[in-house]
Amino acid sequence: MKLAAVLAIDTSTEQCSVALKVGERTVTRAAITPREHSQRILGFVQEVLAEQQISLADIDALVVGHGPGSFTGVRIGVSVAQGLAFSHDIPVIAVSTLAALAQQAIRLHHAETVVSAIDARMQEIYVAPFSNHNGFATAFGEPHMAPLENITQQPWWPALTGTVVGAGTGWQAYGDALNPGNVVAVLDDVTLPLAEDMLEWALAHGEPVAAEKLEPLYVRNEVAWKKLPGR
Repeated sequence: MKLAAVLAIDTSTEQCSVALKVGERTVTRAAITPREHSQRILGFVQEVLAEQQISLADIDALVVGHGPGSFTGVRIGVSVAQGLAFSHDIPVIAVSTLAALAQQAIRLHHAETVVSAIDARMQEIYVAPFSNHNGFATAFGEPHMAPLENITQQPWWPALTGTVVGAGTGWQAYGDALNPGNVVAVLDDVTLPLAEDMLEWALAHGEPVAAEKLEPLYVRNEVAWKKLPGR
């Protein structure tokens, strides 16, 4: 996907991050502010727009991390993305936080096989396996919620090949339960997703939709999303 200016935002975990790519230049902002996302995200957007000397009207597409993650964080990110997109009729590309973690592992470590796991609290994780296909994370299956058990018991484990690395807070929180045999090489520097990785993944694989079609990815089925009026 060749676009002149693409803005990415993510508030779905403890980290609030923004990335703006104009041509070949990307500028970013990121901070771990779990209780301040709603206050920080628009400020970050204004900062990167100013740094690139463009306005929101110049944006060709908006990328958003739509989960899984913190329910409040996911709602903030999706709502802000919809508001920005509606204001200037910008198409939106939703990217999984788990895919973004795998993309970060590929960017930083050239990882070939990644199991992304985010701490879902209540002794569970959000998890999905990915392979490196020409530098981009390709999922083996849909993101899902899993109990704390040896990761090799997952039905998709036999399909993984080579050295498997673990990315995300799930590994830091529950490594002993998930990785008792140390078969997964846990990456201590890839714990939270970043908007810059969502941006690059979206440019390669994303499918833009209208803002009114954007939906959060909660994974937990019992959580309801309050749609905007008229949806």
